[in-house]
Amino acid sequence: MSLELVWNNEQDQFEITEELIALLESILQKAGEAEGVEDGEVDLTFVDDEAIHELNREYRGIDRPTDVLSFAMHEVTNDELEIIYELDEGEEQGNVPDVLGDIIISVPRAKLQSEEYGHSLERELGFLFVHGFLHLLGYDHQDEASEAEMMGKQEAVLAEVGLTR
Repeated sequence: MSLELVWNNEQDQFEITEELIALLESILQKAGEAEGVEDGEVDLTFVDDEAIHELNREYRGIDRPTDVLSFAMHEVTNDELEIIYELDEGEEQGNVPDVLGDIIISVPRAKLQSEEYGHSLERELGFLFVHGFLHLLGYDHQDEASEAEMMGKQEAVLAEVGLTR
Protein backbone atom coordinates (compact mmCIF):
# COMPACT_ATOMS: atom_id res chain seq x y z
CA MET A 1 0.00 0.00 0.00
CA SER A 2 1.06 3.61 -0.41
CA LEU A 3 -0.30 7.09 0.01
CA GLU A 4 -3.35 7.50 -2.18
CA LEU A 5 -5.14 10.66 -3.27
CA VAL A 6 -8.89 10.41 -3.74
CA TRP A 7 -10.35 13.58 -5.18
CA ASN A 8 -13.69 15.10 -6.00
CA ASN A 9 -14.61 18.31 -7.81
CA GLU A 10 -17.69 20.13 -6.52
CA GLN A 11 -17.08 23.47 -8.24
CA ASP A 12 -17.50 24.45 -11.87
CA GLN A 13 -15.57 27.72 -12.17
CA PHE A 14 -12.18 26.19 -12.92
CA GLU A 15 -11.18 23.01 -14.74
CA ILE A 16 -9.37 20.39 -12.70
CA THR A 17 -6.93 18.77 -15.14
CA GLU A 18 -5.22 15.39 -15.05
CA GLU A 19 -1.91 17.27 -14.93
CA LEU A 20 -2.98 19.09 -11.77
CA ILE A 21 -4.04 15.84 -10.11
CA ALA A 22 -0.72 14.22 -11.08
CA LEU A 23 1.10 17.20 -9.54
CA LEU A 24 -0.91 16.93 -6.32
CA GLU A 25 -0.24 13.17 -6.18
CA SER A 26 3.47 13.92 -6.49
CA ILE A 27 3.21 16.51 -3.71
CA LEU A 28 1.45 13.94 -1.52
CA GLN A 29 4.20 11.37 -2.09
CA LYS A 30 6.99 13.91 -1.36
CA ALA A 31 5.24 15.23 1.76
CA GLY A 32 4.57 11.69 2.95
CA GLU A 33 8.22 10.73 2.47
CA ALA A 34 9.36 13.82 4.36
CA GLU A 35 7.04 12.99 7.25
CA GLY A 36 7.60 9.23 7.29
CA VAL A 37 4.01 8.50 6.24
CA GLU A 38 4.06 5.60 3.78
CA ASP A 39 0.45 4.43 3.75
CA GLY A 40 -2.95 6.01 3.84
CA GLU A 41 -5.61 7.83 1.92
CA VAL A 42 -6.16 11.57 1.64
CA ASP A 43 -9.53 12.75 0.38
CA LEU A 44 -9.39 16.09 -1.46
CA THR A 45 -12.44 18.07 -2.53
CA PHE A 46 -12.39 21.17 -4.69
CA VAL A 47 -15.24 23.55 -3.84
CA ASP A 48 -16.35 27.14 -4.42
CA ASP A 49 -16.34 29.98 -1.89
CA GLU A 50 -19.96 29.44 -0.88
CA ALA A 51 -19.38 25.79 0.06
CA ILE A 52 -16.20 26.46 2.04
CA HIS A 53 -17.90 29.42 3.75
CA GLU A 54 -20.66 27.11 4.95
CA LEU A 55 -18.15 24.50 6.19
CA ASN A 56 -16.03 27.15 7.90
CA ARG A 57 -19.10 28.51 9.71
CA GLU A 58 -20.41 25.08 10.67
CA TYR A 59 -17.17 23.47 11.86
CA ARG A 60 -15.03 26.38 12.97
CA GLY A 61 -17.62 29.01 13.90
CA ILE A 62 -16.02 31.49 11.47
CA ASP A 63 -18.59 33.17 9.22
CA ARG A 64 -16.51 33.77 6.09
CA PRO A 65 -14.90 31.79 3.30
CA THR A 66 -11.36 30.49 3.71
CA ASP A 67 -8.86 28.91 1.34
CA VAL A 68 -8.40 25.42 2.82
CA LEU A 69 -9.92 23.28 5.54
CA SER A 70 -8.54 20.01 6.92
CA PHE A 71 -10.41 17.38 8.87
CA ALA A 72 -8.12 14.73 10.37
CA MET A 73 -9.65 11.29 10.84
CA HIS A 74 -7.34 10.33 13.72
CA GLU A 75 -8.23 13.33 15.80
CA VAL A 76 -11.40 12.77 17.82
CA THR A 77 -12.55 15.57 20.11
CA ASN A 78 -15.48 15.61 22.48
CA ASP A 79 -17.62 17.30 19.81
CA GLU A 80 -16.92 14.73 17.09
CA LEU A 81 -18.27 11.27 16.54
CA GLU A 82 -15.78 8.47 16.05
CA ILE A 83 -16.25 6.94 12.62
CA ILE A 84 -16.33 3.16 12.49
CA TYR A 85 -15.59 1.50 9.15
CA GLU A 86 -17.84 -1.45 8.48
CA LEU A 87 -16.52 -4.20 6.24
CA ASP A 88 -18.52 -5.27 3.22
CA GLU A 89 -19.27 -8.97 2.87
CA GLY A 90 -16.08 -10.72 1.81
CA GLU A 91 -13.85 -7.69 2.52
CA GLU A 92 -10.82 -8.38 4.67
CA GLN A 93 -9.62 -6.11 7.46
CA GLY A 94 -6.23 -5.65 5.77
CA ASN A 95 -7.90 -4.00 2.76
CA VAL A 96 -9.45 -1.17 4.76
CA PRO A 97 -7.72 2.08 3.83
CA ASP A 98 -6.19 4.17 6.60
CA VAL A 99 -7.97 7.42 5.80
CA LEU A 100 -5.82 10.26 7.09
CA GLY A 101 -8.55 12.82 6.55
CA ASP A 102 -10.21 15.31 4.26
CA ILE A 103 -8.81 18.43 2.68
CA ILE A 104 -11.23 20.94 1.16
CA ILE A 105 -9.87 23.70 -1.08
CA SER A 106 -11.77 26.69 -2.44
CA VAL A 107 -10.54 26.98 -6.03
CA PRO A 108 -11.84 30.56 -6.54
CA ARG A 109 -10.05 31.65 -3.34
CA ALA A 110 -6.86 29.88 -4.50
CA LYS A 111 -7.11 31.67 -7.87
CA LEU A 112 -7.49 35.06 -6.18
CA GLN A 113 -4.54 34.35 -3.87
CA SER A 114 -2.35 33.18 -6.75
CA GLU A 115 -2.98 36.52 -8.48
CA GLU A 116 -2.28 38.46 -5.26
CA TYR A 117 1.00 36.59 -4.69
CA GLY A 118 2.03 36.71 -8.36
CA HIS A 119 2.40 32.97 -8.94
CA SER A 120 0.50 30.24 -10.75
CA LEU A 121 -2.78 28.70 -9.67
CA GLU A 122 -0.99 25.33 -9.65
CA ARG A 123 1.53 26.63 -7.11
CA GLU A 124 -1.21 28.02 -4.89
CA LEU A 125 -3.24 24.79 -5.04
CA GLY A 126 -0.06 22.81 -4.30
CA PHE A 127 0.71 25.06 -1.34
CA LEU A 128 -2.81 24.74 0.05
CA PHE A 129 -2.76 20.98 -0.46
CA VAL A 130 0.53 20.38 1.37
CA HIS A 131 -0.60 22.84 4.06
CA GLY A 132 -3.79 20.82 4.53
CA PHE A 133 -1.83 17.55 4.55
CA LEU A 134 0.44 18.79 7.34
CA HIS A 135 -2.66 19.75 9.35
CA LEU A 136 -3.92 16.18 8.91
CA LEU A 137 -0.69 15.02 10.54
CA GLY A 138 -1.17 17.31 13.51
CA TYR A 139 0.91 20.33 12.54
CA ASP A 140 -0.46 23.75 13.37
CA HIS A 141 0.60 27.39 13.15
CA GLN A 142 -0.69 28.96 16.35
CA ASP A 143 2.63 30.68 17.16
CA GLU A 144 5.67 31.95 15.25
CA ALA A 145 7.79 28.85 15.84
CA SER A 146 5.15 26.37 14.65
CA GLU A 147 4.26 28.60 11.71
CA ALA A 148 7.93 28.78 10.68
CA GLU A 149 8.22 24.99 10.97
CA MET A 150 5.13 24.41 8.79
CA MET A 151 6.24 27.00 6.24
CA GLY A 152 9.66 25.39 5.94
CA LYS A 153 8.17 21.94 5.41
CA GLN A 154 5.69 23.27 2.83
CA GLU A 155 8.30 25.15 0.84
CA ALA A 156 10.69 22.15 0.87
CA VAL A 157 8.02 19.87 -0.63
CA LEU A 158 6.97 22.46 -3.22
CA ALA A 159 10.62 22.98 -4.23
CA GLU A 160 10.98 19.22 -4.79
CA VAL A 161 8.19 19.28 -7.37
CA GLY A 162 9.37 22.53 -8.99
CA LEU A 163 6.74 24.88 -7.56
CA THR A 164 8.95 27.69 -6.34
CA ARG A 165 7.94 31.32 -6.23
